[in-house]
Formats: sequence, structure tokens, C-alpha cells
Amino acid sequence: MNRTSSSPPGRAAIGWRRLQHGFTQERIVLSLAVALFALFAAFLPGFATQDNILSLVRSVSVLGILGLAMALVVIGRGIDLSLVATMAISVAWTLALAGSGMPMGQAIAYGLLLAIGVGLVNGVLIAYADIPALFSTLAMGTFIYGLGRLKLIPSDVVPAPEDVLWFTRIGQGELLGVPMPVWLFLAVALAGHVFLRHTRAGRFVYALGDNHLAARITGIPVRPMVVLQYGVASLIGCIGGLVTAASVSGMNTRIVNSTLIYDVILVVVLGGIGLSGGKGGVRNVIIGTLLIGVLLNGMTIMNVQYTVQNVVKSSILLAALIFDSLLNPRDEQTAQQGDI
Repeated sequence: MNRTSSSPPGRAAIGWRRLQHGFTQERIVLSLAVALFALFAAFLPGFATQDNILSLVRSVSVLGILGLAMALVVIGRGIDLSLVATMAISVAWTLALAGSGMPMGQAIAYGLLLAIGVGLVNGVLIAYADIPALFSTLAMGTFIYGLGRLKLIPSDVVPAPEDVLWFTRIGQGELLGVPMPVWLFLAVALAGHVFLRHTRAGRFVYALGDNHLAARITGIPVRPMVVLQYGVASLIGCIGGLVTAASVSGMNTRIVNSTLIYDVILVVVLGGIGLSGGKGGVRNVIIGTLLIGVLLNGMTIMNVQYTVQNVVKSSILLAALIFDSLLNPRDEQTAQQGDI
């Protein structure tokens, strides 16, 4: 009788499995962030000062908020390339309305409604018209940017009203010595964690990303959930844009042509949220944001050219995508090992 198959695994096999379990992308990225921080603190003058640390966390807060928005759709096995365009146009329109005399609170409400509307249209195109998320959001980003510049916004740069002190405080104020953008990032992160982990809709998002067809069979309203995902993601993105506008006293719509959308994807993928969907959470976004924040701050202190920084970031993104494809195959065919 062959006892090999029924015998318990040896100590070596158990040790290897424990090593694999501990060898997660999240822990690797966190370790890299800590090591990079320690390295910069030891060899870069001025890096470990209180002012620089506060500047670092302030600068990456908006990136973190946008990362949370992107994470929501990526967990549901989607992607939103219109996020930055929606953010820029909705916030610039908000500032334009406020500049024309509309009360700031009412203008913000209109901007949020515009952002949510764009997200809902994205969701409808993806869920009901069956257009792939990559193409529908790319087209929507181009459309909303062109429409906004043509009909809604008088110029590329829209200044924030100087007499609305509470709005300025959102981006430039402090609470208990910590910049307000950091508190807002933490608030959005907490809300995102509660939504994803402690609500039925959040569990539906994970089920959607894990297995779309199985979610449909079990009775989950798949199409409405897709629409909800993109609507909430655009809402969060607009909040990030408002923080940006309050921090720099305006919104430059040319940010749409920057590498910001790739930075957002980098934070999400690098933190350990697989593009295959169904895994990850707020903690992954925070960890990815910390690593990118430390890296960019260090390169800025070293006076590394902007183009070189982009090369570094794109190389890291490419490596993270390759690593993600190995850890999280997107279907049964790519999950097969040994095929040529």
C-alpha cells in the first residue's frame, strides 16, 4: 500500500509553505519603504527633519486619495483611466462657478454631481454596453476633458476664491500639527475600509472581482454594482481634486496630460492589489503610497531630473505589473505553469 500520498508533509515542506505565506507583495513593499526611509535618513541631509516629513506626507495625501478611488474599481476587476480628467474638470468647474459668484458650498455640490455623473456613465457603458473598462474610461477621460475646456472652464488654470478661508484651510491648514490633507486622506481611507470590509456592497465588490460569472449566479446585482463602483470612485477622485485645489489655491487642468494617472495605478499595483481583482484593500494603498512618497521625496532632495524620475517610476510600475501577473493570473489559461 502506498502511504506516500496520505503521509503528512515533512518539516521542509511545512517551512517552505510558511515562507511562501509570509512572502507577500504587501510585506515586501512595506519592508522596502522602511529600508528606503532609513537609507535616505542616514545619507540625505534634511530628509529626516520634521518639516520634510510633514511635506512628504502632505504631498502624497492626494495621491493616496486617488489611489483609494482606483483601488475600488481594480478590486472589482476594472480600471478607470478617466479618473484624473474627471477630477480636474469637475474641480475646475467648481472653482469657476465660485469665481462667478456662486456660494462655495453650492459650487462644490455641483462639481461632485458632475464627477459622480461621469462615473455613472462609465459604469453604464461597461456594465450594460459591455465596452471594456480600459477603452470606455480612456474615451470618457478624453471626452470630459474636451467638453470641460470647451463649455465649462474659461482657461487651463482656474484660481480658487481667496475670500473662502474654510476652503483654503482644507489644503493648507493643520490640526494637532498634522496637515489637513493627511487627515482627509485618513478619513477617506477609514470610510473606504468600512465600505469594503463591513458592508454588503463591499463584499459584493470582492465577489465581483473574484469571479464575475459566479457572482451573477449567486444573485449579486452585477451590473448595478459595476455602476456603483465607478460612481463612488469618481466621487472620491473629486474629493482628492478639491484637496489639491485648496492646497495650491487653484486647479491646473493640464494635469490631465501629466503622469499622474500612471502614478495612481503604480500605487495600487505596487501596494499589492492584483489587477485580476478580488483581493487587496485600503492597507495596500497606504503602503504603496508610502513607498512612492519616500522615493519621490528622496529623488527630489537629490535633484534628480523629472524625466529621470519618470523613468524610475515607469520601471517600478513595469516590474510591479510583471510581479502581479505572476502572483495573480487573470484566467485559467494564464494560471497554467510550464506551457510554452
